[in-house]
Amino acid sequence: MNPRRWPAMLVGMALAAIVPAAGAQQGQPPVPHVGYVYPAGARQGSAVEVQIGGQFLDGVNGAHVSGAGVKASVVEYVKPLTPVQFNLLREKLSQLEDKRTAAAGIVVRGTTRPSTRAVWTAEDQKMLAEIRQKLATFVRRPSSPAIAETVRIKLTLAADAAPGRRELRLLTPAGLTNPLVFHVDQLPEFSKKTAAAMDVRNPNATRAGASSVEMKISLPAVANGQIMPGDVDRYRFQASKGQRLVIAVSARELMPYMADAVPGWFSAAVTLCDGSGRELAYAGNYRFHPDPVLCYQVVEDGQYVIRINDALYRGREDFVYRISVGELPFVTSIFPLGGPAGTDTVIEVKGWNLPVARLAAGAAEKTAGIVPLSVRKGALVSNSVPFAVDVLPECIEREPNDSLATAQRVTPPIFINGRIEKSGDWDVFRFDGRAGEEIVAEVWARRLDSPLDSVLRLTDPAGKQLAFNDDHEDKGLGLSTHHADSLIRAKLPATGAYFIHVGDVQRSGGPEYGYRLRISAPMPDFALRVSPSGIHVRPGATAAFTVHAVRKDGFSGEIALSLKGAPAGFSLSGARIPANQDQVRLTLTAPQVPMPQPVSLSLEGRATVDGRAGIRPAQASDEMMQAFAYRHLVPAEGLMVSISGQFLPRAALRVAGTGAVKIPAGGTARVQVYWPPRAFMSGISLELSDPPDGITIRSVTPIRQGMEVLFGADAAKVKPGLQGNLILNATADRPAMAAGGQANRRRAPVGTAPAIPFEIVAR
Repeated sequence: MNPRRWPAMLVGMALAAIVPAAGAQQGQPPVPHVGYVYPAGARQGSAVEVQIGGQFLDGVNGAHVSGAGVKASVVEYVKPLTPVQFNLLREKLSQLEDKRTAAAGIVVRGTTRPSTRAVWTAEDQKMLAEIRQKLATFVRRPSSPAIAETVRIKLTLAADAAPGRRELRLLTPAGLTNPLVFHVDQLPEFSKKTAAAMDVRNPNATRAGASSVEMKISLPAVANGQIMPGDVDRYRFQASKGQRLVIAVSARELMPYMADAVPGWFSAAVTLCDGSGRELAYAGNYRFHPDPVLCYQVVEDGQYVIRINDALYRGREDFVYRISVGELPFVTSIFPLGGPAGTDTVIEVKGWNLPVARLAAGAAEKTAGIVPLSVRKGALVSNSVPFAVDVLPECIEREPNDSLATAQRVTPPIFINGRIEKSGDWDVFRFDGRAGEEIVAEVWARRLDSPLDSVLRLTDPAGKQLAFNDDHEDKGLGLSTHHADSLIRAKLPATGAYFIHVGDVQRSGGPEYGYRLRISAPMPDFALRVSPSGIHVRPGATAAFTVHAVRKDGFSGEIALSLKGAPAGFSLSGARIPANQDQVRLTLTAPQVPMPQPVSLSLEGRATVDGRAGIRPAQASDEMMQAFAYRHLVPAEGLMVSISGQFLPRAALRVAGTGAVKIPAGGTARVQVYWPPRAFMSGISLELSDPPDGITIRSVTPIRQGMEVLFGADAAKVKPGLQGNLILNATADRPAMAAGGQANRRRAPVGTAPAIPFEIVAR
């Protein structure tokens, strides 16, 4: 046996035993996951190495960066040692040290001189260094298993790579990871050493680059760092009198939600000090955004220091940040917040270091939606702010309109662009309605980056309140934890005048407190979210995923789902969201040949809305958990599918029949599942994946080349009318080595059957 392979073989043997067990609970393989990338950005025209932390990344063989101009290659993968591996390596280290001592001719007291002197080789020296390096990284209790594995990748950015936000994913034999945010920037970059390089796991070690050491930067620049427990990072720079500095932190923006942290993200706090350490300005947020921004006009030439830390002095490898600092263009507000489709809207722009006070936007957009708006100053591009485009008539709010007597008259349907210009201000709008007519009043403000925390009231001419709303949840807004926009839907009791009152619940106001108010009859509609944003499947096999419907203004109809422009060989099963339901699990079957690169798929939904056919695209997203409890659908750039491995006929399950299986409430129904000829396997088990509560498998009976499954519905838990899909996973016994070298058996995944539509009917 080659002694150089000894440590690697130990690690490999342990991985073979450990990795499958992680997904054995439900007979499914573990899903590769990444939790941070550091640094989380790089400059155009540069080449950098970044470190990615995650879990189940064995065999990582590539990286995918969205957009053009960025090439990626894997440099190194490191998996943390287990205690067993650590002890074995420590024993081997002791043996090597004894060999080196003997080779030097040194006799240890209490031993006898060997008859033949050992020979110490260059290979022995190399192995000794490798083992010491592995042992130095050992952590008995890693800060989080979800980020304990690390991958180093090299990124090469073209000089003309478009600046802005990208998505970075790793490619593994088990599929694509979730995406991480990575920025292509225009400014020089400064990066502290990685947390691993600082040896933060060894509290007795001297930490090169630790928080006690400042880093010098020159403006403009981007500073990159990671915050560990108790850390305060410092950056020193020279500034001149009169400079209007923008110090903008990206932290929560890089990692929106952390499952095991409260409040659920890195709560960055930033302080600007003079050269002697005297505090000049502080920010713990920017309006309602957790990531802070400081705008400061320099009063005298000299040295200045930026301090950054977590507000609760927490920290970990995934507490990654980027600080953009310099005389950078930064937009603080726009007005109006939107405009009509196909028409130029002149927008008032406010902020720091902006070359213009007004600009025109919107003409290129022909349909309703939200587009990003930014300002260019020379080669630099400002932060982007959302601008809403719609097809309804529009108007601008006119003051005074803060009472019933001075209410501004409007005619629905209409969008009103307004502002709560001072503390305690109310804007009041009058419209005429008919008895029995249904009216919707909806505020768009917080969703358009306005600090307004709106409140809506509907009153009659006497001032009697008919409806009220403070916060209305928009389920399609996965990045928001405070749904601060308001919505009223009410039926008018009589024909006559009615009044909509708009205010701020905190009684705040100012020129940046803009809003868009829609007053109209209900406009039923829907939006779609598909999760996860990355799907892995073997050639010819099937994988399950979820499509969520965000229903608006009372739309409750059925939505048919389909692929748009997909390569040949892809197909969907169970592609329908039933009426009155907000989501469905369905399946995707892949072509029978592998594809060298991930494929981008588009999904869309069709429905009849108000008597008209409507087609809506599905937005890719990933379900993320915040602070142990709350779940959010975080938008991603696209739905990526990886197809790798060999086509396995036994994994190509088929379900008899094409219609929905009708299961009586309190009764049973039979479905036959087949394998291809000559691919039938013994020892196969079928399991339901996340079925509706009350639907179970009562029995499974072998038949020729397959099985007959008996589904049952508990009448106490499911009612007639319930519809959806049933997802069947097939597993089989597979031998495995248990402790002590004895043979054991475990369940291993074989394949997933195409989704089986069902309907609960009366018995």
